[in-house]
Amino acid sequence: MMKNGSNSLNMRLSSGPGIALLSAVLFGASTPFAKILLDQVGPWMLAGLLYLGSGLGLALYRYVKKAVSSSMAVEANLFGSQWKWLGLAILIGGVVGPVLLMAGLAKTSGAETSLLLNLEGVLTAALAWFVFKENFDRRIATGMIAIFAGAIVLTWPESFDIETLTGPILIICACLAWAIDNNLTRKVSLSDPAQIAMIKGCVAGTINVVIALMLGADWPQFHSIAFAGVVGFLGYGVSMVLFIIALRHLGTARTGAYFSLAPFFGAIIAVPLLGESPTYQLIFAGILMGIGVWLHLTENHIHRHRHNPQVHEHKHAHDTHHRHDHPGDVPPGELHSHPHVHEPLEHAHKHYPDAHHRHDH
Repeated sequence: MMKNGSNSLNMRLSSGPGIALLSAVLFGASTPFAKILLDQVGPWMLAGLLYLGSGLGLALYRYVKKAVSSSMAVEANLFGSQWKWLGLAILIGGVVGPVLLMAGLAKTSGAETSLLLNLEGVLTAALAWFVFKENFDRRIATGMIAIFAGAIVLTWPESFDIETLTGPILIICACLAWAIDNNLTRKVSLSDPAQIAMIKGCVAGTINVVIALMLGADWPQFHSIAFAGVVGFLGYGVSMVLFIIALRHLGTARTGAYFSLAPFFGAIIAVPLLGESPTYQLIFAGILMGIGVWLHLTENHIHRHRHNPQVHEHKHAHDTHHRHDHPGDVPPGELHSHPHVHEPLEHAHKHYPDAHHRHDH
């Protein structure tokens, strides 16, 4: 019995939850490296360079992949109304969010900012659950609370010095902007994640760099630009690709919960990188977050449900949910992409609120 439970946990770690956790590790790791860069680059310029590093790095990756691969494209390209959802996500999360954050930073201490930024995960889940009607139960809600509590412990300041509510309100609005971005991105998550992350990085990066230059920032030295580009490619670009893939498998709230561990991973990496000392605060936060992750990883959501007819396009292989005919031969088990029809289907199995399981409960 223990062996089966262990195998089930390993399978989850290698699928949606594992992908979301790796995304959080990469993004969390970018924070201590960004702190090093802040000694040489202003915050707004750095934000732009990190986004540009992600966008241009993914553009190079897609170009090389296309040049060396003669096989058909596996991932589905963006089409139709998806461009509208992606455009809104970029505008709200890549432009409005950073502007609100920078405005809030000018009126709020760094400690208070770190504390308030934890609200992104909570707001992401709240929108997914109550606005976009994503399924959750008491176990998942408790896990989210435990992760959020750990994040609060991790970033709790020694003292507060709030002179005005303007700064905190602006930062909360920035978190709301990114929460909306996360939920809108789920609507396009079945399309090519590298294409989505590339576009978001290039557009958001260009806009933030232009704003930085308009505010009087100077171009940093080449080695700083190159360093920021590498950090941005891994910590923003690759991390965003993994985040979008996780959205496919887990839905928005669960992906956001795992991604909320990013500050903890960043704090762990900062210990050897920046010479910081581990604290009781870090250990206690890790325990709380560990409880939350365990509650999510051991979720066992199974019931009889009905799949309504739908037509869409995404990367898939032939399985229980994909039993359609093809124009041409596709070997069993081989990943491919094309528009396909889902016929009505009723069955019971373990599942997450992914693109194929958005039913009522």
